[in-house]
Amino acid sequence: MKTFDLIVKEADAAGKAAVEKLEVVPMIVGQETSIFSNKIDYSKPTYYVADGVCGFAWVDVYPANKGNTRAGKEERKLLESFGFRKNDYAKTYQLWVSAYNQSMQKKEAYARAYADVLRANGLKAYSGSRLD
Repeated sequence: MKTFDLIVKEADAAGKAAVEKLEVVPMIVGQETSIFSNKIDYSKPTYYVADGVCGFAWVDVYPANKGNTRAGKEERKLLESFGFRKNDYAKTYQLWVSAYNQSMQKKEAYARAYADVLRANGLKAYSGSRLD
């Protein structure tokens, strides 16, 4: 059986590999030629954002052991030692993806791959994201 340390290292490597092979869809910010035209007026200031849209992503882990049992306390302490923080609202432990500047696509790819590895190792884990 793998230790949680090895699982987290494997998840991190999978997340980084997912970002490496990702083809980011860039974002162009500018003004339309007219309302609802869906065409950019390039005579006005236009910005090209290579990393795509801005946003956030995270990994949610639902603890297997509930309450103030010894196993529950140990599990929560272990999650916190690897950077997961308690989310009282969702009743999960979250790991926010802080790498990759503001690129939501990169953060999502990392979080999805990370959660996939955690699930493959028996944890109830999901990824989440939102636009900024």
